Amino acid sequence: MKYSVAVETARSYYNSDDADNFYATIWGGEDIHIGLYESEQDSIFDASRKTVHRLANLVSLNNESKVLDIGSGYGGTARYLAKTTGCKVDCLNLSETQNQRNRQLNQEQNIADRITVIDGSFELIPTENEQYDLVLSQDAILHSGNRKQVFVEVFRVLKPDGNFVFTDPMQSDDCPTGVLQPVLDRIHLSSMGSIGFYSKIAAELGFEKIQIIEMTNQLINHYTHVLKELENNHAEMLKICEQDYLERMKIGLNHWIESGNKGYLAWGILHFRKTIF
Repeated sequence: MKYSVAVETARSYYNSDDADNFYATIWGGEDIHIGLYESEQDSIFDASRKTVHRLANLVSLNNESKVLDIGSGYGGTARYLAKTTGCKVDCLNLSETQNQRNRQLNQEQNIADRITVIDGSFELIPTENEQYDLVLSQDAILHSGNRKQVFVEVFRVLKPDGNFVFTDPMQSDDCPTGVLQPVLDRIHLSSMGSIGFYSKIAAELGFEKIQIIEMTNQLINHYTHVLKELENNHAEMLKICEQDYLERMKIGLNHWIESGNKGYLAWGILHFRKTIF
């Protein structure tokens, strides 16, 4: 399958040994998304789990529900939902390396019968119309070169009254032009979405806005924790990651933290529903 430039760039990055080893080790091998921190002592793994819990509590699922997780990473959210609600989850993700780990963890945790892992892009979701009760995503849509197309695809595959719940690192709606270039260069993007941008697209397509929970402070907290974890475990990480990768990661994390503290970034939970009139 031929991917867009932005998606192919993300795919190549997350398939690399350095990225796989970094995220699997620093995040604990289950999640690759921003966590919710209640104290400075919270681990990245526990905070990441809290994000999953928060998202799961926004909707009602049961063993008849069908869920699609786009940009599913290692599948931690899918396993949580399948275990706690009995729902079936399709994990759509562009990194074959992450998908292999996802399938392995599903087997190890005896949940593979409830989860299907699909290699692919959320810009062209490989399924028929109106298949899912819930589509969710955690900090992945920013990697698309055509974010409106992602929304179009999500709307298409959702059942009537289905929910779309996601988080994404975004720029603030009043972010000055050019100030995010160091962040964009690090993640090989030309732009970022914003709460206003996503809300506008959602409204144009026919989504009903249920709620937006803005928690930009958690983005700052998260990258601060990741940077501290990397610095504390730098010697061990050098055994599995190249030094150049780790140094660039530190620079990138500092850019995220600085931009967040200056009010240039936004992060939170966005919840929309497919409304059929």
